[in-house]
Amino acid sequence: MSMQGVSGEDRSTLSKDESKRLRRRSFALLLDIVKPHRRRFIATMVVVVFSVGMQVAGPALIAAGIDRGLPAAQQGDFTPLWLIVGGFLITGFGAAALLSVYTKWSIAISQDIMHELRLRIFAHTQRLSMSFHEKYTSGRIIARQTSDISTLGELLNGGVGNLVQGVLFMAFTTGALLLLDPWSALPLVGAILPVVAATWWFSIASRREFRNSRTFSARLIIQFVESMAGIRAVKSFRREAINEETYAEKVEDYREATRRTIAIFGIYDPMLKVIGSITVAVVLLAGAFRVLEGGIEIGVLLAAVLYTRNFFSPIENLAMFYNSFQSASAALEKISGVLEETPALEDPAQPEAFSSTTGAVSFSGVSFSYNDGVEVLPRFDLDIPGGQIVALVGATGAGKSTVAKLVARFYDPSEGTVTLDGRELPTIADQDLRRSVVLVTQEAYMFSGSVSENIRLGKPDASFAEVQKAARAVGAHDFIEALPEGYDTDVNKRGGRLSAGQRQLVSFARAFIADPRVLILDEATASLDIPSERLVQHGLKTLLADRTAIIIAHRLSTVDIADRILVMENGRIVEDGSPAELRSGEGRFASLHSAWMDSLV
Repeated sequence: MSMQGVSGEDRSTLSKDESKRLRRRSFALLLDIVKPHRRRFIATMVVVVFSVGMQVAGPALIAAGIDRGLPAAQQGDFTPLWLIVGGFLITGFGAAALLSVYTKWSIAISQDIMHELRLRIFAHTQRLSMSFHEKYTSGRIIARQTSDISTLGELLNGGVGNLVQGVLFMAFTTGALLLLDPWSALPLVGAILPVVAATWWFSIASRREFRNSRTFSARLIIQFVESMAGIRAVKSFRREAINEETYAEKVEDYREATRRTIAIFGIYDPMLKVIGSITVAVVLLAGAFRVLEGGIEIGVLLAAVLYTRNFFSPIENLAMFYNSFQSASAALEKISGVLEETPALEDPAQPEAFSSTTGAVSFSGVSFSYNDGVEVLPRFDLDIPGGQIVALVGATGAGKSTVAKLVARFYDPSEGTVTLDGRELPTIADQDLRRSVVLVTQEAYMFSGSVSENIRLGKPDASFAEVQKAARAVGAHDFIEALPEGYDTDVNKRGGRLSAGQRQLVSFARAFIADPRVLILDEATASLDIPSERLVQHGLKTLLADRTAIIIAHRLSTVDIADRILVMENGRIVEDGSPAELRSGEGRFASLHSAWMDSLV
């Protein structure tokens, strides 16, 4: 599936068949998240039925009070009047009490559904493969978790209740009026046709605008999140003015989409009021002549007018529901699009227990290309014996990081096999593979929390002694101890309290404590200054001892600790040998090493 189909960011050009498919997918998701709560939902609907029934009884009781209670009171018998007034109060208080119960139950259900949906999206996006995350921006994921779920919550909190109450109220009102006086119900029945026509127009006219509004809202969030996440680059390249202009354009798009949506509603709402006013006027006028002729009593006419007027009140709420429904439908399309995504890399159905013993890695006839179809590795073969330290060097785009991602199984090859200790990676359970292979990147991402908590990411149950041992092994202990609270120091957002080199050392400690059989360092020393790099060289030797290692680095000082160097070019290995052999030769590595040495002079 293309990412365009997943993202849901631009629905305006979809075909009718695709739009229907999206609606079916969204409806299926809605049923799925509501299903566990169906008993509570049914109980809530029962409460609504009784509440609406009590509300509808009011005008009929007023008619009875005027036409039956007052004449009896004039004759000295106040019992009917007291009974009718008592019934009116009972139905009023009963409807209010049931409405309170309904409100509490419906909000509890909606919050439970939103809670489940948030957890589902979070868990699902974590399971999805790197190919998804490299295409689907973090801003869009945040939009799914925040604005889209909140929009759906608005529908569940009150929208569905307004719909059910409105439909029941209109049905009960029509039924009560037919029982009370069928002739007075005729104008109301006649008004249903123009109401349906106006609502049909509103649904067609507003569907696209609500969808566009959600799209522009998501783009607005994406722009904001990405600008704040990349604030260092923004400041460095003085992009504040450009970003403000771009953001202003997206704000204007969202404002215009919202304006068009409100404009449509601004036509629909007055149309309902005009139809309602005309209908009430017809009932009142026709009823007045019938009262004069003795055809109906004054109380019945009053009840008929009240029923007719009340009939149109929930229609406005239904319009508001449709407002929420259209917006929530667009949000649900985007949410369901994310949940429809399947991991590109599946765990084996019945994996055998696996624990790497030697860490031997092998590529056999491997070809690989990303989504753009450009082949990065054409027929790649490589054998790395267990315990060997291999360095991959070469120009940017040579395929070094792709090799690392295939060993870590962020991707599977298009053709060929990658094995660990003779087992093909797709046959190894993901949990077992993550224990055996660890990839350390240049980013060295720090999570909110203390230094020790970030080190324990490699082994959550590690003791404090193990944390210290890992830090000492990679040369991080001294700087950690110098922090205000030592190992308990909060690293702040994304490790902002630590320098780039310190973050990298913490990531090394994290890898050390995980104790994998295969360790991949993808430009992992690029953030280190010269003193830090020299400090970590000893730590690297400790970190890489007795394990298979793949080092990707442009700094040739880092690759000196390797047993074997592979020079890559256009996805192929063009040189293979020990550091001493390649330095003494006349190949590409010798030229690279000579240029690097000259740069140090």
